[in-house]
Amino acid sequence: MAKRVSIQDGRKRQIARSGETGYTTYRDGNTLRVGDLREEAPLRVPGADVARNRERALRMNMGYVLFLTLAAALTVMVCIDYLKLQAVSTQLRKQVTGLETTLADAQLENETKYNQVISNVDLEEVRERAINELGMAYPTEGQIITYESADRDYVRQYQEIPG
Repeated sequence: MAKRVSIQDGRKRQIARSGETGYTTYRDGNTLRVGDLREEAPLRVPGADVARNRERALRMNMGYVLFLTLAAALTVMVCIDYLKLQAVSTQLRKQVTGLETTLADAQLENETKYNQVISNVDLEEVRERAINELGMAYPTEGQIITYESADRDYVRQYQEIPG
């Protein structure tokens, strides 16, 4: 009689095999005494119905194969569409990055030219020309009229201003 020890679920289980009867005996615990052996009934041979059911379960019918084929084809199509969308997204991101770079360059150029124009204007010369050549004068106290506006950018004039 041969003895084996196996561990299942953290517990020791000893297995004794009897060569004469062909039965396997299991006992939980850490010792197995020869007198404590319990014999199990031999396995029954499955009947024809059971064998036929097993064989039918292992076979794939045409509907199942068709379903799996359609599911696989749909999965492949979805993956291909996803990859196409990823490629378009990458291309658009590159295009946006290029346009942002162009915008930043244009803004920098615009700001540089604006600063050049502002630095070339002599405000004292503008004031002298306005007063001497065009006959303009600073407004007096009675000529200044203040208006309230909801929009601070501009004032809409709906009627003539008194004055």
